[in-house]
Amino acid sequence: MTELKDDLAALRIERTPLDVPGGSGWVKWVVVLAVLSGGGYAAWTWATRERPIEVEVAVVGERAAGTQATVLNASGYVTARRRATVSSKVTGKVLEVNVEEGMAVREGQVLARLDDSTARAALALVEAQAEAARGNMRESEVRLAEARVTLARFVQLVKDGIGTQADVDRAQAEVDSLVARIASAKEQVSVAESQVALQKTNFDDTIIRAPFSGVAISRDAQAGEMVSPVSAGGGFTRTGICTIVDMRSLEIEVDVNESYIGRVRPNQDVTAVLDAYPDFQIPARVITTVPTADRQKATVLVRIGFRELDPRILPDMGVKVTFLREAGDTPAQTAQPTALVAKSAVRSDGDQSIVFVVTGETVERRAVRVGGSDGDRLEILAGLRAGEGVVVSPPPALAAGSLITVK
Repeated sequence: MTELKDDLAALRIERTPLDVPGGSGWVKWVVVLAVLSGGGYAAWTWATRERPIEVEVAVVGERAAGTQATVLNASGYVTARRRATVSSKVTGKVLEVNVEEGMAVREGQVLARLDDSTARAALALVEAQAEAARGNMRESEVRLAEARVTLARFVQLVKDGIGTQADVDRAQAEVDSLVARIASAKEQVSVAESQVALQKTNFDDTIIRAPFSGVAISRDAQAGEMVSPVSAGGGFTRTGICTIVDMRSLEIEVDVNESYIGRVRPNQDVTAVLDAYPDFQIPARVITTVPTADRQKATVLVRIGFRELDPRILPDMGVKVTFLREAGDTPAQTAQPTALVAKSAVRSDGDQSIVFVVTGETVERRAVRVGGSDGDRLEILAGLRAGEGVVVSPPPALAAGSLITVK
């Protein structure tokens, strides 16, 4: 028991009496309390300070004076209205191909030749047959002249009382027979000449010519291969010699969402920019809107023609087009430049349209006067200048003088 008490006594904490004011211990406590109070105030200030709002900023753009506004943007491809894969009308072996990719060809130019040995022999045969028919006709004509002389002689003998009527009848029958034979020979000559014309056509079909002037964009056959107007031979027979494009028929085909097709009109001004040349703006116009919609894509095909062609424009190139508002639709359009800002930067506040302009680390709430739309941007007629920064899609908590940080 005594040992247990001794152990418990060893665990007792000795308490030091509090020093009187003016003593060194009191000063220590005052310092500690002061430090704790200052740290708490600093922590409270840090916790309650205004934190900057993260925003996205866009620069106000400008449309040049007198420039038409944009009503719709779309993308499409350059296509050719006259484009043909040239083939032969008959099946045959290619002897020569006289065209290469990129070569300019003119209408009627010989592009390739096929083996014409069979056609040449058939033409020679029918020409010989036609000549034989003409020879038979000439022989009949000679005999007819002789028969008519004999008939006249027998008629005179009958008048003189020397000949008989039977001789005259035989002579007349001979004349009539030769006339009928000559008529039949003429028909045979006509048939033979038609056969000659047919064989000449078959022979000419072995020569493949350009159907129109243009540029060859592909060479599809080589000498020694078989070509045919239809696919045959298990895939070893070619169906074309080359593909020709008329570069004068280039235009743009664009699929426009049917929700915006009302913004497209015939002869509407369009600006086209090729994906390959983003700094090359090409003036164009709407040719027509194809009067049908694609049920799967909910789009309508629009044909656009170039006002001026350029060698840089090639078939199947990607192109972005901007449909421009017509001058009659822009009464507010003046000779002055127009500021343009993203639609999402403008907020409605009652009857006012406001934007938040970035000024250093804060924003300024500014009322603006809005004009028409220019694609995905709005015209600002008053209140903004080109080059200023505005907040895009301003958060609800954003107000005038708010601290911001740019994304």
